Amino acid sequence: MLNDLAGRRVVITGGSTGIGAAAAKALAASGAAIALHYNASERDAADVAAAIGEAGGTCHLVRGDLLQRDEAPRIVKEAAEALGGIDVLINNAGSLIKRTPFEDLQDDLVDKVFDLNVRAVIKAIQAALPYLEMAHGSIINVGSIAGIGGGGPGAAVYGASKGFIHNLTRHLARLYAEKGIRVNAVAPGVIDTPFHAATAPEMKEAMRATIPMGRLGVAEDCAGTFLFLASDQMSGYVTGQTIHVNGGQLMA
Repeated sequence: MLNDLAGRRVVITGGSTGIGAAAAKALAASGAAIALHYNASERDAADVAAAIGEAGGTCHLVRGDLLQRDEAPRIVKEAAEALGGIDVLINNAGSLIKRTPFEDLQDDLVDKVFDLNVRAVIKAIQAALPYLEMAHGSIINVGSIAGIGGGGPGAAVYGASKGFIHNLTRHLARLYAEKGIRVNAVAPGVIDTPFHAATAPEMKEAMRATIPMGRLGVAEDCAGTFLFLASDQMSGYVTGQTIHVNGGQLMA
């Protein structure tokens, strides 16, 4: 029986919708206290917090724009103060910003993708390390199938940024193992969330056709993997791993 998540203090970036929201609800249902970061989606974040509260859980909201390079440390500090520490940091916030042909890429877009998907993750981890070291905690980064396959049309920089996250996960797992901190990643495939809201229906269908399980994923398909990696009882000897959740689209 999974019972070691009760009382764990979990910080989730980008948790107002999609995979982050599903992870927050699942972890809260297992007894964890949640600090949920959001930026523009205030109403969605409030709905997640309300649902967790109505189910008897705890959820603190922390707002911040992770495209601003000084925001991640403040968000982590505010979350730690609300929770009284941090046991698990989930770096879920990320975006491809917009699909752009490689030959049309401009510095501004490259900077935005890497500021959000890479620099914010680095800064959040740096800010959380003192708390995680005290707690012998866990870091869960969110990568992507694009981090292995390179990304679909117009997503070259996004794919590169997620490849960075996969490699950073392995590096940090080695670096902090002696401090009792586990570092792993979840790499979703094509998950039908607001992330893919602008994806053309024909592109979604082309993606679905490459998935052996015959359907796009939903956010809840990823939730169990976060529970597994957050639990020392379930995954206490697991570090440096990227777990793929993609219906068989990529078998690594």
